[in-house]
Amino acid sequence: MQKQVVNLGLAGFGTVGTGLARIIQENRDWIKRRLGKELNVLKILIRDPEKKRSFIPAPETRLTTDLEELVHDPQVDIVVELMGGVDTAYEVISRALREKKHVVTANKALLAEKGNELFSLAREHQAGLYYEASVAGGIPIVQTLKESLSGDRIISLTGILNGTANFILSEMTRKELSFESALQAAKDLGYAEADPSLDIDGHDAAHKLVVLIRLAYGLDYPLNLLPVEGIAGINAMDIAMAGELGYRLKLIAQVRDESGNLQAGVFPALMSREHILAKVDGPFNSILIHGNAVGQVMLYGQGAGDLPTGSAVLADIMALARDDAVPNNTGFLEKVLPRADLVNTELSVCRHYFRFIAQDKPGVLAAVAGVMSEHDISIAQAVQKQELPGEGGGVPIVFLTHKAGLQAVRKALKIIDGFEFVNAPAVHYCILD
Repeated sequence: MQKQVVNLGLAGFGTVGTGLARIIQENRDWIKRRLGKELNVLKILIRDPEKKRSFIPAPETRLTTDLEELVHDPQVDIVVELMGGVDTAYEVISRALREKKHVVTANKALLAEKGNELFSLAREHQAGLYYEASVAGGIPIVQTLKESLSGDRIISLTGILNGTANFILSEMTRKELSFESALQAAKDLGYAEADPSLDIDGHDAAHKLVVLIRLAYGLDYPLNLLPVEGIAGINAMDIAMAGELGYRLKLIAQVRDESGNLQAGVFPALMSREHILAKVDGPFNSILIHGNAVGQVMLYGQGAGDLPTGSAVLADIMALARDDAVPNNTGFLEKVLPRADLVNTELSVCRHYFRFIAQDKPGVLAAVAGVMSEHDISIAQAVQKQELPGEGGGVPIVFLTHKAGLQAVRKALKIIDGFEFVNAPAVHYCILD
């Protein structure tokens, strides 16, 4: 791409696309100083030609509703997919790669579901497929894993990858809000969509985790096999209980290398309030990487928004515009990344938090402790609170355990939930060290 102007074709011109175009315009001189070339938004694929737009990159920028016109235009050097979704985005990217055009995308859902297929296609046509903005917005995690830590074996990666969920849990902790009230606050501030299910059910974080696993280990972890649990069922009582015991509750995405097998999942977990990730509040994201050589590295920043995400997209565009002979799409040489060997989630081991609502009668603690003992679950701490007011009442009882296997824990909880003196199913969270 030995030319003084690099032409971009944008597929989608919403929040991130507009933010990207603004950055290119405002930082034009700075970009040329670093790149030696100018970036020009030549064409934009839009859905609604009648929609009024507050910003157009340049008078010569052309708007089109025709996908073919964008991807087949010989003047377009790099296609930038920012439309979201899976099906149409897949068509844009796959057709652009077949045209041997470089592609930049922020689409974590597409990469999680069809990444291996697209990377194989990119390699076949010797095209770049870059995706820094697909995980954690403006945080440079993709480049860090692909380049800076490429010589390290990654022991574990633990992250807060969804700002909406983190904001909700932060508000529940700081302001003692219910889940519903904290979710409404997130909507009012624009952190949560009208339909926030992708965020609060954990699936947004799951998409990002699958992308990170591919980068960190050079392995494909099928999205449909990843254990995912969201935050919709979290009770303010457990937030308060955790705080009294010195913990914070966070939605965690984690992968660990267990003797060559990968143990991964998205789940709410308790962390000591002194843990570095427990201090990440509001709509921010953070990722803690443990490498066998570098030790621990933490990245922190805004995980969404027009300018942070646009900044990450721009970095990919500039990397591809530098004329690297062979684009580094995955950080690994394999044509198709092999399937990961997975650890059965039931075999995972951690410390545990249990909270029961039980009737206030003699023998309750002894019965619960007896079941735990039968399943080799050692109790580290037990706390009994005052009886809850209102009909049904009951006494909240919290147990913290030493490390125990998840399979044994689930068997014990099933028995305990069946006791006649237990008013509601137990609440259970893993405690991360």
